[in-house]
Amino acid sequence: MHVQQIINNNVISALDPKGREVVIMGKGIGFHAKRGKVDNSMMEKIFYLDNQNALDRFKELLVNLPMEHIKVSNEIISYANMVLNKKINQNIYITLTDHINFAIERYNQGMLFENPLLWEVQSLYRKEYLIGEYSVALINKEIGVKLPIDEAASIALHIVNAEYDSTMSDTMNFTKLMPEVLKIIKEEFEIEFDEASLRHERFVTHLKLLVQRMIKKEQFDVLDPEFNDTIKNMYPKEYHCSKIIAAYLQEKLGQKVTNEEMSVLTIHIRRLIVKK
Repeated sequence: MHVQQIINNNVISALDPKGREVVIMGKGIGFHAKRGKVDNSMMEKIFYLDNQNALDRFKELLVNLPMEHIKVSNEIISYANMVLNKKINQNIYITLTDHINFAIERYNQGMLFENPLLWEVQSLYRKEYLIGEYSVALINKEIGVKLPIDEAASIALHIVNAEYDSTMSDTMNFTKLMPEVLKIIKEEFEIEFDEASLRHERFVTHLKLLVQRMIKKEQFDVLDPEFNDTIKNMYPKEYHCSKIIAAYLQEKLGQKVTNEEMSVLTIHIRRLIVKK
């Protein structure tokens, strides 16, 4: 690979054999770099981002960042990839690295804040929240700070964004909507359900994707009309509940839920409330 730009003493950009620009991290790699071939022995991590705009933003972010902050963020993202076992949006290298650096700066300035969505994140995003707890412990150990546990929820939200390719605003809106949706179901069926169960996790995932489709105006609308009638007749109580939820979502998001989406939501409500 050939050196393209020296970003700081520990980070450079280079062109790989296919002519694609990448960001390379390694202790002292920028200090010793010259125009020409990259010293492979100094490379610790190669970052491949999806497009040039994201790459440029990442390079701009890294100019003044301590290497320790970059390394701990990379370790957290690698851990998240392993735990979730799915491809997540590469922009997390920008958003999470920036967030972690800012959180450490706030700590050093004595500025600590509570996360008002801590309970919701713990309940709705159990895997991501556990990754957040791991992240806080790692940051505290590697950087020598004592970030509060609220920070685990903030990191979890960044991971959720990357999982579902959504914005922080959309994710926070959904996180605020979800407890009310669950409350509707509990009141309609006079039940409580295990928030640690796979059924609960699947329902949360479905609703997250439904809200995302509503925001992007990509709802299901091509299912067989007979399917809708069948679902309505098979599960009348669940369908009635889905209509209440649809009305609530329409009020909050300003978009009507299609009949097809209500039918699919009915099935997920049924799966949530029926213990097998």
